[in-house]
Amino acid sequence: MTPRASRPRRTFRKALTTPNSARANSRRHREYFERVPVYEHGVRHVSDNQIRLGLSTSSVYPMTVTTCFDTAARLGYEGVEIMITNSAETQDVDFIRSEVQRTGLPVLSLHAPTLLFMPRVMTSDHWEKLRITCRIAAEVGARTVVLHPPFRWQGDYARNFVTGVREISEETGITLAVENMYPWRAGIREVQVYLPDWNPIGYDYDAVTFDFSHAATAGMNALEAVQELFGRLHHIHLTDGAGSLKDEHLVPGRGHMPVAEVLQYLAKENWSGDVVVEVNTRFTTSSRKREEMLIESLEFAKRHLGMHD
Repeated sequence: MTPRASRPRRTFRKALTTPNSARANSRRHREYFERVPVYEHGVRHVSDNQIRLGLSTSSVYPMTVTTCFDTAARLGYEGVEIMITNSAETQDVDFIRSEVQRTGLPVLSLHAPTLLFMPRVMTSDHWEKLRITCRIAAEVGARTVVLHPPFRWQGDYARNFVTGVREISEETGITLAVENMYPWRAGIREVQVYLPDWNPIGYDYDAVTFDFSHAATAGMNALEAVQELFGRLHHIHLTDGAGSLKDEHLVPGRGHMPVAEVLQYLAKENWSGDVVVEVNTRFTTSSRKREEMLIESLEFAKRHLGMHD
């Protein structure tokens, strides 16, 4: 059995969580994020490496592969990320390949079905779930699989997760990038549901995905976290959060996270990876409004990564 890693240094603030303090909690988050220093406003940096800008199927509704490819092609994205679900088309290699050929857009990444409500998607064997996802990724030309850390009750998969992820990555040749999550809260207590932790800092992952909305819910200082993870930072989920206890997935720039500063930092430091827009458009009133949100997200990324001429 793989020994459990030492507890990581926490990079989040404790939040007030009682019902009577909800307004105060929101104010404290806002004041905190307003104090995060601006990273060289007005200075334009462009990474020497190619940073591709993709669109996640979770950013379109309904969450179909065809809708994602069509929207990404129409709006000027450079690829897509497919979240594998119980929908057959998200697992259909031939169908996905036909969409790549039809639109000319590559699949940048797959999101493994490791969410709470997907325990039996493809298989109930969690290790085999990752292997199948990696095989699909290889067959459709994706180089990255994004996955969440396991839940404590998931047995061997949870206990040996760090080592197992590395072994499957070596076995399949696909990069498995573990995503930062956030603590669950019950009243004023934090409930540890992830093993080894919701926070990838301090654990020996080879590759990490950073999600700004999850970081906002956790109360993380995003710029400090990205700087600490930089050598292992492989993938970005571009979104935002206002610091509430909900996982909001706002359009970047509409929350309180230092998203612009982080993107500028990545460009200056010649980061190499993919940035995938993952925003919640499900409750928008029209397809036109949804597209405006996705255009705004793409333009935000280009502006702060220095991609505009």
